[in-house]
Amino acid sequence: MSTGADGGSGGDRGQLPSVPTQGGTPPDDRGAWVTGPPAASASGRAAAETPEHGGFPPLAAWVVVRLVAGRELAIRLRSKVFVITTAAFLVLLVGASVVISMLGGHESAKSVGLIAAESVLADPLEAVADGLGVDVATREVPDEATGLREVSDGDLDVLVTAAPSGLRVAVKEELSEDLRGVLAVLARQQVLDNEISVLGGDPARVNETVAAAGLDVAELDPVPDDQDERLFLGLASAFLIYMGLMLFGPAVSQGVVEEKSSRVVELLLSTVRPWTLMAGKVLGIGLVALIQMVVIAGGGLVAALTTGALELPSSEATGTVVWSVAWYVIGFFLYALPFAAVGAMVSRQEDLGGISSPIVLALIVPWVVGVSIVPGDPDNGLVEILSLVPLFSPLLMPMRIALGVAPLWQLVLSVLLALALIGLLIRITGRIYHNAVLRTGARVAFKEAVRRA
Repeated sequence: MSTGADGGSGGDRGQLPSVPTQGGTPPDDRGAWVTGPPAASASGRAAAETPEHGGFPPLAAWVVVRLVAGRELAIRLRSKVFVITTAAFLVLLVGASVVISMLGGHESAKSVGLIAAESVLADPLEAVADGLGVDVATREVPDEATGLREVSDGDLDVLVTAAPSGLRVAVKEELSEDLRGVLAVLARQQVLDNEISVLGGDPARVNETVAAAGLDVAELDPVPDDQDERLFLGLASAFLIYMGLMLFGPAVSQGVVEEKSSRVVELLLSTVRPWTLMAGKVLGIGLVALIQMVVIAGGGLVAALTTGALELPSSEATGTVVWSVAWYVIGFFLYALPFAAVGAMVSRQEDLGGISSPIVLALIVPWVVGVSIVPGDPDNGLVEILSLVPLFSPLLMPMRIALGVAPLWQLVLSVLLALALIGLLIRITGRIYHNAVLRTGARVAFKEAVRRA
């Protein structure tokens, strides 16, 4: 059997216990042991299988699955590839959370200097900046010369003084676009106030009337305030699922091929049934994949909530992560079973690329569709339909769940359809594995592999 993350052979390490045959023949179609010559009677076989007659009964199917899965779990959890990839993804998510928190939560306000004689501009400037969503902090300076010196030294971002045509602005290098917009609005307002005063009007009253004017906006389909955070969470979940399936799915087929090419599988199948060997391998690698996903997703979620990079309610964020882990498990079995089947149909690692390319393509397509369409159009009809297709659901549904656009009935339907396909794949891939895993040499044709034994 394979060991390590790449499914390599491990020699005697973790080998399954063999059952002495006492000169018996290989198992029959049902995997039951036959002792003595093929023509032996049923009573003779039953007697030979008891410990008193020197034989051992066959292992129960669940015991075999548990042994194979336990061996895969123990070996792969200790592999360097598993440890390194898990640590790398965890560090990446934690680091991203810290960077987002630092960039998004600690942006300093623009410092604007006003000379004492024109400090009356402070309130209008802050009001305009607040209306345009720009963070500014005004500070009074004694005179223009002092203000220019502070701008040159970097103590002030901008020095603003009055001019006949509006405002005069001094910066060290370049005026930012957001602050340029604020000062342009303020300059127009100052010119308008001067004109009103010249005409004998009251600028304060006019400004009060103008400020009272506004827009009555009716949002038919409003975008949530936390849309960007939801989108980030959805894309991150889909990315982790995609990378996990791309890593652990092919690991199943690679392990099958290595066991087959090293003839280890022939020894194992003299003791256990083919379907139990396949089920144990898929289950064991699936548990490894699940452990990695829980560590990465859980660690990333805790880091994002702790640093403030993710400001969603913890219940919503946790619910999205739990759904993502569930879809990861479902997706693993949807793809690992076909990978195990194609691994049984070839005898060399070199032949895996061609025969497994349709499975890899089926995994790439939903990822490309998701990252291309969902960010700009979460309610897209095509994505909604494809998210119900079992092979597409593990990547598209977590995105839609994070964005809150997947109704409950679609979640239930997609899970039921995926589970139904897994049940069908178990039967088909089990038959392929049974028919093809002992065939060496040329690749086994699909029609021949799925024929009923």
